[in-house]
Amino acid sequence: MELSVYNIAGQETGRKVALNEAIFGVEPNEHAIYLDVKQYLANQRQGTHKSKERGEISGSTAKLKKQKGTGTARSGSIKSPVFRGGGRVFGPRPRNYGFKLNKKLKQLARKSALAIKASNNKISIVEDFNLEAPKTKQIVEIFNNMKVEERRVLIVLNEANENVVLSSRNLKNVDVVEVKDLSTYAIMKASSVMFFETSVQGLDEMFKLN
Repeated sequence: MELSVYNIAGQETGRKVALNEAIFGVEPNEHAIYLDVKQYLANQRQGTHKSKERGEISGSTAKLKKQKGTGTARSGSIKSPVFRGGGRVFGPRPRNYGFKLNKKLKQLARKSALAIKASNNKISIVEDFNLEAPKTKQIVEIFNNMKVEERRVLIVLNEANENVVLSSRNLKNVDVVEVKDLSTYAIMKASSVMFFETSVQGLDEMFKLN
């Protein structure tokens, strides 16, 4: 599969970039995508939730009332979970929600996500550009020229480009990543993926296809 390279004015440059069939031509594995996205979201969780159990509640340990003769249930501590202000039964404790995935499965997930975007014509190639200064207005103009202004856009850079990052961070529907940090979640979240021309070559290095 070959895609035309566009300039920031939205015009074809006459160059084409061949998408590696080993990446964009694989049979998508939806379960691999699900697992990789699930792991990404699990790793975002802080896991710092905590509630006090009866052993951690401050309060008197004196028996509340006599054992028999009251006509009500027996009770031995104000910290009991059945009383207001008592400890919680089996409450949440700090934990790590992360889990491990095989490297090959994660690679398959990213390839599958890219293959889905390619098959749906959601990938575009723009020639490498740099902005003289961070200006959100210029990025918006580029998106308008590329006709992706109404969609969630993922810009994939080959290397760090501070001005592009700073110009895009105020746009809620735009994410910017370097190709080495490309994740399945970011690809699937985007409705349109815009690769810098050199970042397509960086995919081969990321997947070690060279």
